[in-house]
Amino acid sequence: QVQLVESQGGSVQAGGSLRLSCVASGNTRSRYCMGWFRQAPEKEREGVAILSILNRAPLNAYYTNSVAGRFTISRDNADNTVYLSMNSLKPEDTAMYYCAAAPYCGSASWYQAEIFDFWGHGTQVTVFS
Repeated sequence: QVQLVESQGGSVQAGGSLRLSCVASGNTRSRYCMGWFRQAPEKEREGVAILSILNRAPLNAYYTNSVAGRFTISRDNADNTVYLSMNSLKPEDTAMYYCAAAPYCGSASWYQAEIFDFWGHGTQVTVFS
């Protein structure tokens, strides 16, 4: 079992920044992919940024096109935490953000929610114009 706990999100004006964190506990060594999905009202859950992990070190980072260059995913091995730094936020970034973990992922599968078997409860991010 893996437990994922997200930090509190927030409300920010367009152009601003927020950083989310996700603390993982439990059998984290069995999960080689961790990262973030988001879901806006009446939209499907979308992969935002995922980090593949090898020997507890980040291997590859994947981003959806709409956040590439604005969001950065990172990991702190010391405290099993994954971060999502979000800059130049836009109103369309408004969504519930979920931390997720999967036993594997790759360039062709990282965005597929069905391969992620552990999820946090979600944290709301609101960007107002």
